[in-house]
Amino acid sequence: MSIDAFSSPQIKTAVDYRGSVPVEHLDYGYIEKCKDVKYLEKILRQLRSGKEGMFPHLIRFCESHLETLEPRSPALRKETPVVTAASLSTDEWGQVNDELKTWQNEIRNIDTSLKQWSLFGDFVKENVPHVRLSNSTIPLSKNTITKDKGNPSKRPLPRDFQEWDKFDVEKECAEINETVAKNDSPAYIDIKLPEVKTKEDASLLTQQEKQILANHEKDKGNEAFRAKDYKEAVVYYSRSLSVLPTVAAYGNRAQAEIKLQHWNNALTDCQSALKLEPRNAKALLRRATALFHKGNFQMAAEDLRMVLKKEPQNPSATQLLSETEKKLRESHLEDESEGKVILIQEEDGEDEGKKAEQTACPVEPIQLVGGEDSVVVPTERGDMGNSQKKSHSRGDGGPHSEFNNSHHGHGKGKGGSSDKYKVTQESKEKLTNGTSKRGSTASAQDERSNTKGTSAGGGNTESTVNLNAPCGALPPHLSRLKNEGNLLFKKGQFADALEKYSLAIQGYTDSGIDSVEDLCILYSNRAACYLKDGNSQDCIQDCTRALELQPFSLKPLLRRAMAYESLERYRKAYVDYKTVLQIDISVQAAHDSVNRITRLLIEQDGPEWREKLPNIPMVPLSAQQHRREEPPSAEVLEARAEKAARDAERKAEIRFAGLKQEGNDFVKKSKYQDALGKYTECLKLKPEECVIYTNRALCYLKLEKFTEAKQDCDAALKLDPVNKKAFYRRSLANKGLKDYLACSSDLQEVLQLDPNVQEAEKELEEVTLLLRQSLADATPSKHRKSIPITEDDDDEETTTVPNSDSICKEDDVSINLHPTNSCEFGQALNAARCHRNTMACAELLANTSSEMLPKFMSTQLDGDTISFIMQALDSHLLEKDPNLVYQHLNQLHTANRFSVALMLQEKDGRHQMTQLFERLFAVECTEFTKNDVQNLANKYI
Repeated sequence: MSIDAFSSPQIKTAVDYRGSVPVEHLDYGYIEKCKDVKYLEKILRQLRSGKEGMFPHLIRFCESHLETLEPRSPALRKETPVVTAASLSTDEWGQVNDELKTWQNEIRNIDTSLKQWSLFGDFVKENVPHVRLSNSTIPLSKNTITKDKGNPSKRPLPRDFQEWDKFDVEKECAEINETVAKNDSPAYIDIKLPEVKTKEDASLLTQQEKQILANHEKDKGNEAFRAKDYKEAVVYYSRSLSVLPTVAAYGNRAQAEIKLQHWNNALTDCQSALKLEPRNAKALLRRATALFHKGNFQMAAEDLRMVLKKEPQNPSATQLLSETEKKLRESHLEDESEGKVILIQEEDGEDEGKKAEQTACPVEPIQLVGGEDSVVVPTERGDMGNSQKKSHSRGDGGPHSEFNNSHHGHGKGKGGSSDKYKVTQESKEKLTNGTSKRGSTASAQDERSNTKGTSAGGGNTESTVNLNAPCGALPPHLSRLKNEGNLLFKKGQFADALEKYSLAIQGYTDSGIDSVEDLCILYSNRAACYLKDGNSQDCIQDCTRALELQPFSLKPLLRRAMAYESLERYRKAYVDYKTVLQIDISVQAAHDSVNRITRLLIEQDGPEWREKLPNIPMVPLSAQQHRREEPPSAEVLEARAEKAARDAERKAEIRFAGLKQEGNDFVKKSKYQDALGKYTECLKLKPEECVIYTNRALCYLKLEKFTEAKQDCDAALKLDPVNKKAFYRRSLANKGLKDYLACSSDLQEVLQLDPNVQEAEKELEEVTLLLRQSLADATPSKHRKSIPITEDDDDEETTTVPNSDSICKEDDVSINLHPTNSCEFGQALNAARCHRNTMACAELLANTSSEMLPKFMSTQLDGDTISFIMQALDSHLLEKDPNLVYQHLNQLHTANRFSVALMLQEKDGRHQMTQLFERLFAVECTEFTKNDVQNLANKYI
């Protein structure tokens, strides 16, 4: 099975808050992209200071952007002037003044009543001098100070200096201390501090508020840790983690748990920190410390070596590694002297207590990677974790009872010693022989030999593997990550493969791809890595995500079942194994596991064990692989074809976007020939994409291939008739081909679509000059051919026209007033214009349909022709049929090259045109209004 991978993490650049803000940061674009609140506040202060000048709009923009990021920022606070009487209206100030006077009177009354109140109530009979500023008195008969006759220390004090000289101060102090010691008992204050909750409700806080609160709670934990109150430190670290889990909080809590000798909790916290940051040195060191005290020296040594690889001068890791290696040498010596054996018990299905034979085989060490509940049982490495064979006995407490017992002491399990496994002969044979195609595994020895061979020839393997091979609908960089993860998994480097798959999943989320199948494969592959590393809990989570994307996928179900079994959750494992068998009954590993778990559940729950199982889902027939021999129906085939078409379209879209981006990058680097190739490949995928034609036309223009550029612009205008870029670039192509008339027409179209295009205006001025120059150069070279004219006896003239050119005669000319095509219309119009016969032109226009006029005039239009037509319409047709004149004018401006001919018209012609529209505007007609005439005049004048 293939497995999947990812892009490198993004690098964050630190911001220096101490120096001054660079001038280039005082920019709209930089402020809009900046997400650092502190730095934005500094920019805002710099703008407000006016050191670089006053920019009110930029200050308001910065304030609004800062307000969206942090509405409570102190930089947004503005000083409010003190409210005075001038700031308030007369009524408001009168109300405030009345309230102040009322309050003042109330205070005076209360003060007077307090001064008149006696200190001792009704006992006032004989007064003594008043207390200052008070009317209270103290009665002489009720002396509140009573003498203690039994206390001899209450003697009158000396009254003059001589008596004070005889006063023994030390003796008096000793007597006072003795009296206090005898009569006064020590004070004891019993203050019970309230218990601090380990969780903080942060559901209503923003992300930034959560960050602040989590750091505050973490700082409290740090203070408690420095005071060596580790229990309180654990509480505050837990509060910080409940708000926002961070690597630092997990690592600090793990250190506090180590101080409290809570090794399992420390392992869990270290594992959580390593999930967030896989190679965190502190987390690895603290996990190694916990593993060392739990007796797992092998794993502790591996973690310490990773720490020293990252920090070679770490003294704590160096010292602990030396102690760990010492312990490992001692344990190896003990193993060699004593030796370990496994009692393999052959069990009969009917009589489980019957023992057949006992053999000895070496035991692979149990490895722990993860929290305290994550355990790896001696398993066999297979193809992506498709099967996992475990050894069991009747009373050993599951597949990893030895390690579970080690968590609570080195006592024995239910039915055997803690250092031995009981394996049935049937399981041993199946471990040796392997399983079927979907659950097959190799033996541990074969796997080790394959791994060794792969590592030995790693160079050859990598050279034959195409890491850039496409994977489903994934983009190229995600496909490469997935392929790299697959290769690392095959080499047995599960941690590195896990990292590649995690990057691929993150890149899938960021790129916005919609390919459920590819994401399911990524999660399934990462779950296989978790399973190989013994992180069963995360394996279950990834398998569950994969099954949510594609229910009843075989491999995620099988891997989740193995993870459940390794955690001794036999009921859930049983359900998943049974679901696997519904999908594919040929998975032998599932059969073996079901039989094994059935015996365990019978021992655990008794005869009614089936009633305690969760519901086993019913697998639809479409998901049952062993029932797929039947030919699919037409609907299934249609659905498959639609899915294949969608997949092909999705892949084509991804490839198209990549090629287009590459072409744009080449254009930015002025590599137009390379960009041509990319745009050409884009058009093979999407031949109807207008943008690609205009982009490729730009490349042709830069390479001075004007004919190809014009063809691409024509293709773009067929797809989008109002594309400004296509018109503009076609005008440049026509200019390069020296077709100035077509170039001017295209520039006119650009300015009609957008009058603000300055480049088009400049080009139009330049092309106009070139066009006039070319017309002036071409005029003398034209010569008219003469037409022989003969006279008949009946005084009628006949004219022979040998070609299409018009022939002039002083008296009269024969004109075809009913032309059927553009050629005949052009001959008739030229003949009338040569004789300046406006009557003939008017009759010709009267007999011509308005809709056909642009077509007939397309090849005959110039400035003189327009002036002649305007004169004929004004002189002869306006009074007879003003509606026909309006219709002709409404159609004439749509003819090809009309805008160019109008631009080249002389001043007299423009005057004639203005006069025609003034007269047409004065005509009263029901077919058109004055507003219509005004709108039409704007297109001519």
